[in-house]
Amino acid sequence: MRKKLLILLLSLLGIAQIQAQTSGTLSVSVSTSSAGGNYAPRNIVAIWVEDNSGKFVKTLLAYANNRITHLNTWQASTLAIGNEFNKTDAITGATQSSHGTRTCQWNGTDYSGKLMPDGEYKLRMELTDKNGTGNFASFSFTKGLNTQKQTPANVPSFSTISLNWTTSVTGINPEVSVSNSIIVYPNPGIGQFTVVGENIKSVKVTDLTGKVICTSQTPIFDLTDQPKGIYFVSVLTETATIVKKIIRK
Repeated sequence: MRKKLLILLLSLLGIAQIQAQTSGTLSVSVSTSSAGGNYAPRNIVAIWVEDNSGKFVKTLLAYANNRITHLNTWQASTLAIGNEFNKTDAITGATQSSHGTRTCQWNGTDYSGKLMPDGEYKLRMELTDKNGTGNFASFSFTKGLNTQKQTPANVPSFSTISLNWTTSVTGINPEVSVSNSIIVYPNPGIGQFTVVGENIKSVKVTDLTGKVICTSQTPIFDLTDQPKGIYFVSVLTETATIVKKIIRK
């Protein structure tokens, strides 16, 4: 009996270590300026996200029509995933007649709508005002439970840069690390879930928008009446608040 219980717990620990997928918003603001081209001040510009390996994730902004092929870095990034100049959900428009502040947001998903795993990502920016390659910039940021605010130094064509990642998960202390001492099973599950761990005081379940679905003073909760999808379980113990991702299938 003890051997079977040990195997079950080890299995559940493996499930609990599935990479987190925190929902949230990256807000981007940047002021543009000339790249020294002969069409200035007219310019085309693109802002997009890549993962830490350099794979295209999603375009956030693309102001370019006839001269779009001169945004060479963005073109190569989208072409590498077989979807050249992908603009799904992006802010789009024609060639800009002047410079100004450009703003856009990333909701943590890729161009297919899939929520991306937490980790390091790259925000890319490219601008040109000539029939050729212009200026390109790249900034790293972390998608996860922690709110992150950055004001990178000015670079050619891009200044007054602001990158703010804000999680959508509410009621969580972002300084508390997710711990493997708490297990939620079965995961995935179709209805009733159980939290296993020590010193559990209460349990709260939220959806991807941060809406509270249910709370419980016991380690058992039921999502039978909830839609299929991803939920977050906030487990309050005597020493920390621990968050686990579960799937209602």
